[in-house]
Formats: sequence, C-alpha cells, structure tokens
Amino acid sequence: MFVWEALQDMTLMILGVCAFVSLIVGIATEGWPKGSHDGLGIAASILLVVFVTATSDYRQSLQFRDLDKEKKKITVQVTRNGFRQKLSIYDLLPGDIVHLAIGDQVPADGLFLSGFSVVIDESSLTGESEPVMVNAQNPFLMSGTKVQDGSCKMMITTVGMRTQWGKLMATLTEGGDDETPLQVKLNGVATIIGKIGLFFAVVTFAVLVQGMFMRKLSTGTHWVWSGDEALELLEYFAIAVTIVVVAVPEGLPLAVTLSLAFAMKKMMNDKALVRHLAACETMGSATTICSDKTGTLTTNHMTVVKSCICMNVQDVANKGSSLQSEIPESAVKLLIQSIFNNTGGEVVVNKHGKTELLGTPTETAILELGLSLGGKFQEERKSYKVIKVEPFNSTKKRMGVVIELPEGGRMRAHTKGASEIVLAACDKVVNSSGEVVPLDEESIKYLNVTINEFANEALRTLCLAYMDIEGGFSPDDAIPASGFTCVGIVGIKDPVRPGVKESVELCRRAGITVRMVTGDNINTAKAIARECGILTDDGIAIEGPVFREKNQEELLELIPKIQVLFVS
Repeated sequence: MFVWEALQDMTLMILGVCAFVSLIVGIATEGWPKGSHDGLGIAASILLVVFVTATSDYRQSLQFRDLDKEKKKITVQVTRNGFRQKLSIYDLLPGDIVHLAIGDQVPADGLFLSGFSVVIDESSLTGESEPVMVNAQNPFLMSGTKVQDGSCKMMITTVGMRTQWGKLMATLTEGGDDETPLQVKLNGVATIIGKIGLFFAVVTFAVLVQGMFMRKLSTGTHWVWSGDEALELLEYFAIAVTIVVVAVPEGLPLAVTLSLAFAMKKMMNDKALVRHLAACETMGSATTICSDKTGTLTTNHMTVVKSCICMNVQDVANKGSSLQSEIPESAVKLLIQSIFNNTGGEVVVNKHGKTELLGTPTETAILELGLSLGGKFQEERKSYKVIKVEPFNSTKKRMGVVIELPEGGRMRAHTKGASEIVLAACDKVVNSSGEVVPLDEESIKYLNVTINEFANEALRTLCLAYMDIEGGFSPDDAIPASGFTCVGIVGIKDPVRPGVKESVELCRRAGITVRMVTGDNINTAKAIARECGILTDDGIAIEGPVFREKNQEELLELIPKIQVLFVS
C-alpha cells in the first residue's frame, strides 16, 4: 500500500515511462548490457525514491497505531450496576445510563431519561443547522450529534455500526487526500518539463527524418530502404527519447523526498509524529498558530486559590480548611447550598470507596471549595428539591438553579458565572458580619477592583449569588435575571504548562506568530498571554464585539498586531 501511494507522483510516472522507452530503444540500438545503462539508472532512481518514501510512511504508521489507540480513549460518565463511573465510548452497552452536558458528543443512539433545557446539534448527521430540542415528547438521541445546551441522562439503545452514525459511515467512501503546495508545484513543473521535452524531441526527430528523406529523395532511392537505413531511423528515435529523458530531472523527486525525510526525523526528535512525508512541507508553510488557552497553554487542572467572600479577600490556597472559621456561619451555609446545588458536577464515592469529583475542571474546583468548607454533597442535595435548572452556556455566561427550601416551602434561586455579568445582576451583598446590605457604589467599585486584581494575577473569576423568590415559582418560569445578593467571588488558577513559554519563543524566532483565542475574562487572558510570552508590548488584546465592528481597512491594519482575541 505504501509503495503504491509513493508511486502516485506525477514526476515518477513520467520518469517511469522514460525509463521503459530508454531501456527498449537502448537495447535495440546498442545491445545488452551497454544499451540498458540509461534505462536501468532511471529505474534505480525511481526505486530509491519509492523506497525512502514508503519506508518512512510505514515506520510512522506503526507509531500512529499506538497513537490512534490513545486518541480513541474517549471516556464518558456512565451509571452501570448502580455506580457512576468513567467508561470508554467503546465499552458502552445497551442499557447503560450516560450523563451528558454542554459540548459532549452523543456516543450512541439512545433515549432521553431526564434533563434540563437539552438542545442537540444534529447538523453532522442530518445537515440541518437548526438545533433540536430533546425532551420527554421528543426523546430520541442519535450518536454523532452534539449537546449544544443543557444537560441530561440518556439510556443507550444501540451501539457501534448499528447506530445511525455507524450506518452513515458505512455508506461513505473515503475521498482522496489534498495535495500539498509543494506537490502541486512539482507536478506542474514535471508536466511542463515533460511537454517541452516531448515537443523538442518530436521536432528533433522530425528534422532528422526529413533530412534523411530529402537525401534519399535527391538520389531517387526514397522507395528503397535498407537495413542500415532502418537502423539509422531507430538511432534518430533514440536521440529523441534521450532528449525527453534528459529534460525530466530524475534527481528532483529524490532530493525532495530526502529533505522531507530529514524534516520528519527532526520532528520525531521533538516528539512530533508525522503520518506522511508531505505533511512536513505543509507544516513548514505555517505562519500563524491560533491556540486556545484552557487545557492547551494551561494544564486544565483548576483550584480555587483566592476568594472575596463577605467583602473580605482571602488566600484560599494557604488557608485550606481554616477558611471556614473566618467566614460567618450564615454565609458558609449559603455558599455550601449554592456550590452543591448549582453545579454541573458531582461528588461520588467510587467502587474503591474513594471520594471522586466529576465534572469540568471549573466545577471540580468549586466543589473542592465546598468540601473544604465542611459541606457534604449528598446530604445537601437530598435536603432541597430542585425546581428548575438553567445550565451554563456561552451566551448567558452563567448558570442558575431554583430550589425549594424545607422550611415553609420558600423558593430560592442561586446563580454563578462570569463575575462582571453576575455582579451586574446583584443589588445587595453579604457583608463581613454575614448580614445582607444594599450594594452601593463604593461596594461595587471595591468588588470590580477585586475582580480585576484577580484577573491580572491570571485567575479565572466566578461570582456566586442568590435571591429568595417571593410569590411562588413555576418550572416554566425563567429564573430572574436581576435582584440577586452577592455572596462572594472566587479566583481559580489554571497553571501554565511547563515549556509553553520556550515553545512560543521558538515559534517567534522561526517567524511564526502565536495568538491566543479564548472565552475567558480579557484581563485573565492577557495575564496568561504575558506569562506565556504571547502578548508583547506592541501587541494588541481585543474583544470579539470590538473586532467584529471593524471595517475591512481597519481589519487589515489591525490583524497583524492582534495577539489575544477574547471571543464573546
């Protein structure tokens, strides 16, 4: 297979034809073995190029087998045999209960069991861009689709090639790979050279034959042909073939192949695997790398390191469990109630009896804070009845929940999300004594300064707030958008990966611009970008709405300077 793929090069095909013709003509005119030297030399050059290319691709394919096995280790949260656990999507069975959240891909066909505000993007399966609401009335979930909003539990009914996605994949045939810029140029050069060489070969052959024919015509022997004259015609043809062979550079494919093989070897030394030799050339054409922040430039293991609870800024990382004693008891209860009820994660006990935090890195960081405050997840969840849940999405930048309190059946809404947005929805705050007081201008200024300080320290900030709902609440009602009481702001740290700064500097020296594209707070993004070496003194950090308002001329001037783009 690898040999056949290597032979699909236009230059090698032309050289192959030249080698065959040269071999036949050479043996016919000069005999064996003298006449075979040119043809066999070209054939040897072709075989060498094919051997180097096929060997390199085969060796890389062996390494990619192990890499593909790792890449396919996608895990999902599954309840099986009464235990919630992480399982590979390839180990799922009909009857398993899968927990899905925003951004997850549905791993198999199944039925909706329970959930909130579930919106599914089925464009990859049906081609329809309009998202589909999934609920008890429309309970069908199909593999290959994505959860655009909400969270739910689904029961698997079909797995593998029997799913709708599996059937679709079975009907598709693989398309050919696009050629790299260098391959396109080389094929173009080979075709042009071949045509020019063929043109001059035909002209030369025609001129020589005409000269011979005119000579015989002048002597009146044009109707009589001897064996020597036929041999002379064959020599003319050999000259024409030689012109074609000389015109096509048989060393060019070998030089290109060896240079790409050397590049592949260098990339392997840098622990970068390349499946095909041609990919080295494609990567060499890169001028800009756009990178996400969370999980790419950072480790994606978050912890709460700072907090501003009840208007007091504290270093959580250094205090640990002693933080509880420094917060009013009423505020601790509110925090634990908010953290454990308004979350997309869970605290579970696995089959080995160990406590495990499940959910996104941000959710697990908040849950860790709740546990350090002395909260007990299962007890807290059983104490309150959940009336409505609004999961986090990128548009609202916050999530909310409405719970029914055990005393008197009162309703309470909790919300958390981007600090600026949640704080703007608050008109009261819990002070250092644990009392609820109006949120005046001075307090707002203090909290905004705190948010900016946290963000400048490369912390992701979240604001937690609550409100007691008067006059009853129905599950069909929307959670109020304002009138909340701010309980606190937390700063979550996601450390930069080791070696990122050096890699960014290496890219810069190579002439490649590294840009950060993130949905985080702009100040947090700028702090991380500076730490990574992406944001320089003459660089620009810009927010999405501002970027979209620019006209064509302004964009052409602005884009080369943009180093951080805050998407919103």
